[in-house]
Amino acid sequence: MQRKTLFPLAALVGVLAASVATAGEFGTADEAKAMLNKAAAAVKADKAAALAQFAKGEGGFKDRDLYPFCAGADGMFTAHPTLTGKSLKDLKDKTGKPLGEEILAAGVEGKINEVSYMWPRPGQTDPVQKVSFVTKIGDQTCAVGYYK
Repeated sequence: MQRKTLFPLAALVGVLAASVATAGEFGTADEAKAMLNKAAAAVKADKAAALAQFAKGEGGFKDRDLYPFCAGADGMFTAHPTLTGKSLKDLKDKTGKPLGEEILAAGVEGKINEVSYMWPRPGQTDPVQKVSFVTKIGDQTCAVGYYK
């Protein structure tokens, strides 16, 4: 009798452990928003140093699939792990949605807005829903995105 009770319990523990491991593999909405607030404070304190850290993923500005990215008033990436110097303004998601234009329009000083789009997870090719929290700090529009 005891053996039958332990097997379902062991199976449940295994399932719970697997779901916790999966949940920690990717950043959450709360973590993305917290990173954006930290990034905004860094840009206000020292814009050049902050943008350099964002592009390199240093200073706590890279956590799993979370990282801040920024663009200047001209719509060009000023900080991104792989797109610095390229156009955010012209960026489209995998369905053709002009997400760069939408991100730039969503950047409002003192507010955090959301932009949803379809983008593949790192290392994958199939697009999934991604949401970026967006704000504006001076001449920089900055965002941090997470996958739903």
